[in-house]
Amino acid sequence: MNAEKIPDIIIGRLPIYLRALQRLADQGIQNTSSQELGEIIGISAAQIRKDISQFGEFGKQGTGYSIPFLIERLREILKLNRVWDVIIVGMGDMGHALARYNGFVNRGFQVTMLFDNDPGKVGQVVNNIEIYSTTALVEKVRQNRIKVAMLTVPASAAQEVADQLVKAGVKAILNYAPIHLNVPADVRVQHIDPATHLQRMTYYL
Repeated sequence: MNAEKIPDIIIGRLPIYLRALQRLADQGIQNTSSQELGEIIGISAAQIRKDISQFGEFGKQGTGYSIPFLIERLREILKLNRVWDVIIVGMGDMGHALARYNGFVNRGFQVTMLFDNDPGKVGQVVNNIEIYSTTALVEKVRQNRIKVAMLTVPASAAQEVADQLVKAGVKAILNYAPIHLNVPADVRVQHIDPATHLQRMTYYL
């Protein structure tokens, strides 16, 4: 299977399926159908079947999907059958909130290092993790072979920090700064700008 050939919009739906399946599993349910999943998530059963079939045949006509099996396969496809170390750069309000958020660990990620360029914040501890100076970023990220970073710095600093992350070997950046980042083709950037999503919604109000 060539990862590049699967449309990114499909990859984006897989974690949503995984979350719904996990909720069903937590209730002790062993099997589900694309119809049931669709009703939980709000996506058509046909779309779910089409998305999942991109990766092989996981369901049986009439019996649907085995939830434990499908969870296991989706975790493998999303490379969540391991725990990814993640760093946060920028320890303002958003950085602090993410560092304290306990929902990453059971979904394949653990925050291991925090960085900020403010000398007043360096050395502080948030959720048992020490804040390091961004001057040490490249060296520490390389040393620890970190591949995933969350960027919560102001827009004015985001590109410069992104350049450092790329230099250090980071391959996936979750960007909370309201600015587009220029990175090499082999680095994935996911932009999260709450204000943009709010503006998109108010169109419908």
